[in-house]
Order: sequence, then structure tokens, then C-alpha cells
Amino acid sequence: MNLFPTRASAFPTGLATCVLIAATLTGCGTGQQSQTATQEPSVNGASGAVGSVVLRDVRIRAQVTGADLKPGATVDLLFVAANQSQTDSDKLVGITSDIGSVTLTPAAPDVPAGGSLIVGTPEGIDAAALQALSSAVQATATVKLSKPIANALPYDFVFKFGRGSQGTVAVPVTAGDTSPPS
Repeated sequence: MNLFPTRASAFPTGLATCVLIAATLTGCGTGQQSQTATQEPSVNGASGAVGSVVLRDVRIRAQVTGADLKPGATVDLLFVAANQSQTDSDKLVGITSDIGSVTLTPAAPDVPAGGSLIVGTPEGIDAAALQALSSAVQATATVKLSKPIANALPYDFVFKFGRGSQGTVAVPVTAGDTSPPS
């Protein structure tokens, strides 16, 4: 009687053990939610997607000192539009809202394939330095209010793009990026 197994019988046992260990280790994460899967960026604005273009940090910059900002005032609309298509450019042909008329400068800025459009300039940033460091297209958007707006309330804006897509984003009012001078 041989007390030591032969090499031929040890191989299937070792293989079965390896398969069991691999199955056990890969199954540990099954059904688990990644901690970063649901994280949102820590920005003041809203986010949305319109076709292949993703809108980030969409917000109205306005200093509302009383209960609301009255009709006739002009406020800035700030956001970044990133084109996720690597082959097709797009154009932002218009933005509309029931709180006022939106003016884009230039009138229909490009959103290059795989690139971005930065609308507005964050406070405390040198616009020339930002343009030198980025290949992003720059534009501005202003809203001439026809209705009053208040802090902490979102207002619907419809973004229309040249490739036929359009979408609505509920845009919040923010006081700006820096504290007012005292």
C-alpha cells in the first residue's frame, strides 16, 4: 500500500482547490455597491445630459439681497458642456427659460468632438490664463429676467443643440464663488 499519492492523482485535487479559491475570491464583491458609484461632484450647479453632450455645474450666478431679484435684472448663466462623442461636433443653438430671455455670445458656440464648451468664467479666475491652459471653447450666457427669481429655487432651462437634441435642466441660483467685499 502506497501512503503517498502519485503525481497523477495530486494534479486534479490541486486544480479543483485552485478553482474553488478563485471562485470564492471573485464572488466576494458580487452584488456589492461601490462606494464611489453614486457620488456626485461637489459643485453648486445642476447636471444633465442632452444627447451626447453632458452639462455640468449649470447655475445662475446672482446676488439676491432681498426676497427675490426683480424682473429687468440681468444675471449670468454658468455651465460646462462636454461632448462625449469623439467623432461628431455639435453646436449650442439656443437656451430658453420662462424666467427670461437668454443671450449667448457667440450666438451658436461649438462643442467640439471630445471637447468642451465653458460658458461664463468662475470668479477669481483669470480668463486669459484659463483660455491658455485649455482647448475648450469659451462663451457667455446672460439672462434678462422677465420674472423674479429667489435663492434656493431651481428654474427650468431648455438647452437646444444643432444635432437635434434638446433637454431641460432645473437650474439653481447661486450667490457666486467668492464672498462679496466687506
